[in-house]
Order: sequence, then structure tokens, then C-alpha cells
Amino acid sequence: MRNYEQIYIDGAWVASDGEGAIDVVNAGTEKVMGSIPNGSASDVARAVAAAKAAFESWSQTPVEERQKYLVRLNEALQARSAEIAEVIAGEVGMPITWSTMIQAGLPAGNMQTFATLLDTFEFEEEIGNSLVVKEPVGVVGAITPWNYPLHQIICKVGGALAAGCTIVLKPSEVAPLNAFILAEIMHEVGLPAGVFNLVSGTGPEVGAAISSHPDIDMVSFTGSTRAGKAVAASAAETVKRVALELGGKSANIVLDDADFAAVIPKGLFACYLNSGQTCTAHTRMLVPNSRYDEAVEIAVAAAEATQVGDPTEEGMHLGPLISQAQWDRVQDYIQKGIDEGAVVVAGGLGKPEGHETGYFVKPTVFANVTNDMTIAQEEIFGPVLSIIGYEDEDDAIRIANDSLYGLSGGVWSGDQDRAMAVARRMRTGAVDVNGGSFNIAAPFGGYKQSGYGRENGPYGIEEFLQTKSMQR
Repeated sequence: MRNYEQIYIDGAWVASDGEGAIDVVNAGTEKVMGSIPNGSASDVARAVAAAKAAFESWSQTPVEERQKYLVRLNEALQARSAEIAEVIAGEVGMPITWSTMIQAGLPAGNMQTFATLLDTFEFEEEIGNSLVVKEPVGVVGAITPWNYPLHQIICKVGGALAAGCTIVLKPSEVAPLNAFILAEIMHEVGLPAGVFNLVSGTGPEVGAAISSHPDIDMVSFTGSTRAGKAVAASAAETVKRVALELGGKSANIVLDDADFAAVIPKGLFACYLNSGQTCTAHTRMLVPNSRYDEAVEIAVAAAEATQVGDPTEEGMHLGPLISQAQWDRVQDYIQKGIDEGAVVVAGGLGKPEGHETGYFVKPTVFANVTNDMTIAQEEIFGPVLSIIGYEDEDDAIRIANDSLYGLSGGVWSGDQDRAMAVARRMRTGAVDVNGGSFNIAAPFGGYKQSGYGRENGPYGIEEFLQTKSMQR
């Protein structure tokens, strides 16, 4: 059990003003694995005051000094990698093999990337008679989700620290234990008091206090589109900078010249990773009508071969969803798909046989899906793939872009140039072309209602800077 009874403000562990605690439930066992303080708006006020007081000194700290802290943070994250992977496997349900590579590996990698970028990042330039400088935006409120919890925290915290900002972090109350490990690491490496502050609690209480606080200069939020709209509306009252990374309903276009036997299973994996609890999940597979039945057959075989199992066991299987609420949500979407006329060709309602304990879902494939169905338009956040037919390339692009969202997507073709041409026409922030791998130094963010702003790499530092020109 990991029971944290204090929050982290101004370089010290302190009691929360809030009442009670929030239990953290293990996704695989449905048992409580820890607890955190149920923080309050007054906790946020204390954290913001500390961050504001620390900003002047931290923002003027030489880049080389900030870089040294980032290097030490990377080393400390690596040293506790096994512990982080184990904790997140419990919190989120991602099996330990994947959790080690992704949930623990990506945060450390991102922190090192930010540190390395400071070797060459240009904070000022000459334009005519002007010196143009990029300065830290100020106090940053970071509100993060539960699906890749520490990765999303480091995307914000690492970039903000590199830029010279101070931070008030509210992690998801569903998967917060990893954030407390990070706070322990921040303390261990000696980050100056007030530069990083952690206030745990709920969105309506702590999150709302962050987005509305007049001394927070910027809010960086990752989560649902519904919550993102509320954050943006609240932040508008004080005209603070906002970055939003929201939902997705990504299309994976399989062109007629692709090797279906090879790429359809890969497309299924791009939907199912983290049991589908991924904002970039390729949940709409678009295939030519002329090869539709073939695509469905291959997808069904791949889905039926997909194993689910205990997150504590090594292997490439799928774990459970994070909570009973999320399990209920996914079941509701599967039922909606059936009710609207889509056909379950793999998986479906209920839990997989032998997995009655834990929030497990059957790896599911829907055929006969049209793009106007609920399961094709709304984010499900579970291992549910919709296969949609198209007539020709233009029709595929039309269907792919017929979405409120625009976060990610994919294209598969036997011709790389053709695939790139299609990728250019997709209205989305990222496209994986013929299985191109995730790049932690490339910008990440969305179009349309998937949000605005970019994380990762130099763009992830740029997001926390503002520009001043001085004429001479």
C-alpha cells in the first residue's frame, strides 16, 4: 500500500487543507493499492504563491544550470524505473512488459530529450535593429490524465522547467501515485523550493482552482474534450495562455495496394495498445470496399489471437481497463454499436472468460460500420475497432477527415510516396506512415476539437515561452 498523506508545496511535504483521502484502486485486482490527499482550492493558492515567489529566481537561472537539473531528474527517473513501471501497471492496468518500456521508459527519455535540446535551443535572435528574446511564460498549471500518467506529466513539467517556468501540478486522481514518486525525485535532486509543486485532488475542486487562479500564467491540460472546454472557458476570465491536448478518433487508412496480411494486424495493435486507452488510438480502420471482406477476416483472426491477462505478468498481452466506470462506458459503446446496426465480428459485450476479477474487456472488432455511427464518431477508450469501407482514395480521405477530432492517424500503402501524399491531406496533428514509430522529439498535438498547442521536443519547450522584442 502506498498511502500518501501530504502534498508537496514550496520544497516540502505539507498537510493538505482538504478533507479526507482518495483511494487508488488496482485495475487488475479491484483492490485499493494506495491513497492520496483530497486537496482543496486553498492548497492551490498556497502552491501558486510558492511558484510565483520562485519564478523570478528560477527564470533567471542560467540555461546550463537548468539543464543540470534535468539531467539529474532523468538519472533519478531511470534509477526508479522498475518501481514506476510496477506502480503504473497497478494503477492503469498496462502489463508490466509494456509498462516498463512505455510508462517508465518514455518519461525518462523525454526528460533527457529536453536536457539535450538545451545545448542548442535558441532563446534569442537578431531581427534588424531588434533583439527578440524568448522568455518563460511564468507560473504553469499542469493538469494531467491517467492513461499515460507520468509520460504526460513529464511532457509538461520537463518542457516548462527547460523554459524556465515554475509549476503547479494536478495529476489525475485515478492514477496519481506515480506523480508522488516524481515529487520525491524532485526533492531528492534538490530542485529549488517552489519551482515544482504537487496538489492532488479532483478536477472540480483542484483543477478548477488552477484554471481560474489569476496568478497562474498558463494552463496546460490533457484530458477529455468536455473537460478541456471547461478549462479554456475558466482560463479565459484571466486571459491566461492555454494548451489543450484532448480526445481523438483517429483514422487508419489502408490503401488498396497495401499488404493486408501484414498491415491489418499492425493496425489492430495501433487500436488496442494500453487496452485502447490511448488518445491517439487508430480506432477507425478504413479499407477499400473491394477488399473489405478480406480485411475483416484478417482483423478477426488477429483480434481472436490477442490475449488478455494479469498486468503483473510479463508478456505482450492486454491488461484491464483502469476502472469500473471506464468498463461500463466501453460496454455502453459496444451496445450502441450493436443497436445502430454494426456487426460484432470479434469480442463483444462482457468480460473475457476467466477474467471475472479486474476491469477486463474482450478485444472487439465491429464490421459494417458507417462513419455516422456513434462508435465511429465518439472516443470509446477501449479495445474496440471499427472497420469502415471506402470507394476510392478521395473517399477514404473524406471519411478520415469527417470527425470532430484530429489528433492522429495512419496510412498504409505499398508505395511510400502515395502514402505520404495521403498523409498530407489528413487533417490531424500526426500521421504514422507505413508504421512509422513514435518520435519523442517530434511535436505532438491536435487539430480541431483535439486541442491546440504542441508537446515534446523543441516545440514542447517553445510552448512555455513568450516573445519580447527590444529595439535598439
